[in-house]
Parts: sequence; structure tokens; C-alpha cells
Amino acid sequence: MLRTILVDDEPLALERLAVFFKDIEGAEVVGTARDGREAAEKIERLRPDLAILDIQMPEQNGLRVAATLPEDARPEVIFVTAFEQYAPDAFEVEAADYLLKPVRFDRLWQAVERAKRRKHLRTLAGRAEAAEAGAAKAGSHEDGLWVPTRAGAVFVPVEAIDWIEAQRDYVMLHTATRSHILRISMRALEEKLDPNELVRVHRSAFARPGQVVEVQRLGKTINALVLRDGAIVQVGPNYSKSVAKRLGLPA
Repeated sequence: MLRTILVDDEPLALERLAVFFKDIEGAEVVGTARDGREAAEKIERLRPDLAILDIQMPEQNGLRVAATLPEDARPEVIFVTAFEQYAPDAFEVEAADYLLKPVRFDRLWQAVERAKRRKHLRTLAGRAEAAEAGAAKAGSHEDGLWVPTRAGAVFVPVEAIDWIEAQRDYVMLHTATRSHILRISMRALEEKLDPNELVRVHRSAFARPGQVVEVQRLGKTINALVLRDGAIVQVGPNYSKSVAKRLGLPA
């Protein structure tokens, strides 16, 4: 059971999260908080497995709450905010996910499932970086991508990436355990990636064929892919035929 604390200074937002969590199997709300100081105190006292943290709050914002928690007491963290510009800072503190308000149930469910997987993996293998599992591969394509951080950089193996989405000047590299934000163009990224591993499915997205569990069509055209973690990746009209071919489906 994923013991969860909900933190938001807006009563309606807090109530909305509480209602959503009633329908999320394997998660239990053990406490709530209305500001950063109360959140830090309850996380220390309750030792939850997961904290849903609003970013902009009185006393102390959610980013600072997460950053100042002792490593051995830090739960998995999912940030919620109305402002997307905080995304780079959110992933600096190794957040499991970053949700924009108003929070949708499907995105919250997906984020919680990711937090469950992260907790399970850390129980089995500690807090080792996913980069340590990468094996070098021969060929002209990159076997991984270096993602800058404030402390230096982290290596993300291509084989660990499930899908990629473009967000303005950045791309989000989604793995089973966390997301990484990298400043690079989709064109430059396409040159680095092996198309046998990650397929361009949209001008703003790549996906790993082995993670696809469902194909959605609009008429005869593939318009979306559903991945194992519940993520829905849009397929552009100009990519539909090549995606069908790569998956071994009729175009």
C-alpha cells in the first residue's frame, strides 16, 4: 500500500485530490497539509511513501520542501502546479512526475503508478541511477543522452527510455522510473537515436514499439498509441503508415 500525503493550500484542490485517491487502488491517504511548513512536519512524522506537493504555497514552497527533506526520509514526490515553468526545478529534486492543474484523473493515476514502480525498484536495488544499467552498443547512434543538472550531468541510456515528447524548447525523456528534461530539438534528437529502438510517431513524439499495448485508430489511420504505463502518445497523420509498418499492422 502506497501511504500518501496530500499538500495544497487550496481547499478545493485538496478535496479534488482526495476524491481521486479513493479510486486509485494500492494507495492510501494518511494525511493532508495546507502549507510548506506543515507538509515538512507531517512528512517527517508520518514517513509517507508518496507526497503530492503543490508548488506555490505559504510558508515554504513545494520545491523547497522536497529539496530540504533528508534523503533517507524523502518519499516519492509528485508536484502539482498551475505553472509549467517549474518543470526543470521539479525534476532537479528527482520528482516522480509533474502535473498541471486542474489535475486529470488519468494523469494522476499514471503518476502514482510510476511512483509505485520507483518505490519497488528502490526497495530491490537501492537508489542506483538507471544509467548504471545501460550497456554500450556498437553503431553510429548514441547509446544514451547526457542530461545536464545543477550538480553536473546524468547519463540516460536510450534503452531505458519508453517515450519522448517535445515541450517548447525542451524534450521530456520518459523512463519507467522518472522523467528527464533536456534542451534539444527533435531534429537533432532524431539524428542521435536508433530508429530500431525509438520510432518517430509525431513531429513532437517518439515511442518504443516494445512498450505499445494498444493502437487507437481514427477511421483507418492510427492516431494514438497506448503504452504499458498508461501513457497515450499521439501519432501524426504523416507518421501513421510508418508506425503501422513498424508494428507489423496493416496501414
